[in-house]
Amino acid sequence: MMISPEQVLSALRNVEDPDLKKDLVTLNMIKDLNIEGNNVSFTLELTTPACPMKDMLKNACNNAVKHFVSKDAVVNINVTSRVTKPMDTTQLKDIRNIILVSSGKGGVGKSTVASNLAVTLAAEGAKVGLIDADIYGPSVPTMFALVGAKPSARETEDGKTLILPIEKYGIKLLSLGFFADPDQPVPWRGPMASNAVKQLFNDADWGELDYLIVDLPPGTGDIHITITQSFPIAGAVIVTTPQQVALADTRKGLAMFKMPGINIPVLGVIENMSYFTPAELPENKYYLFGKDGGKQLATSFDVPFLGEIPLVQGISEGGDSGSPIALSKENLLSKTFSEIAGRVAQQIAINNAIT
Repeated sequence: MMISPEQVLSALRNVEDPDLKKDLVTLNMIKDLNIEGNNVSFTLELTTPACPMKDMLKNACNNAVKHFVSKDAVVNINVTSRVTKPMDTTQLKDIRNIILVSSGKGGVGKSTVASNLAVTLAAEGAKVGLIDADIYGPSVPTMFALVGAKPSARETEDGKTLILPIEKYGIKLLSLGFFADPDQPVPWRGPMASNAVKQLFNDADWGELDYLIVDLPPGTGDIHITITQSFPIAGAVIVTTPQQVALADTRKGLAMFKMPGINIPVLGVIENMSYFTPAELPENKYYLFGKDGGKQLATSFDVPFLGEIPLVQGISEGGDSGSPIALSKENLLSKTFSEIAGRVAQQIAINNAIT
């Protein structure tokens, strides 16, 4: 029996994307269909290279062709991705999604999370940039071993000067820490700080990016308002620790994104320093700062809970040495960050489909 393209596409209409609630053919995710005898090949184009359901969808496609078309079919599926973007991207049109990483208070590991999310998404094959907008305590120079580094610049044909982000670990990086003496305080006034941060977006040669991650200062202030009202934001990730004092501040920070006039989608809550597991007792979890605080916060605001990150010495050591822990594929923490990054990308794809 000859296999026809119509039969294959009809079979694949039975495979639904669980997030987007439509079949893969309707979503235009099936590309380059080719049939030679019993050999069926096509490309499955996902909405992000960090899709957590990549293997599940691939297996479902294979099973659909064998079940609905022919059990003798030899199915070859090439999985690629094309990252979606929100509808309103007239500004910074080469940057598909801007992700804010925020916290209600300092010291909860927001910069660590932002850096490891960037590293993880880049390792999955996405084009990633990272802006360190924490003007009073920039961490990116330390976390990527770039203290003292200075970005170069280039002139455009119309005479404009563009900053060239520094590239490391496949990520394009800019921090206000690159432009200041690391040993000197920077007494920014509100308007000065806001203008400086806007330059990192507008006056930099970012090229094409799937995700631009922005490490915000802690709290709720001028920088948050400037960025949310100046640029099209795909969503915000909220970082907290389980303690009640951190959760109280985080609650205010999360509520800010839902305020009229800001109205930024909250992609979810990440709980850092969730528990401690001693190296000699790897099965044990000690909840030193309380349990499920981040999960309860997410539930109360009806936003996704993206995951728990344990209190592990290697995380801080990786940041201090300029080698984020997610770079180490053999470390269990890289799997944790991979799962969280996949959920972040998943939420963006869902939001983009809705808008």
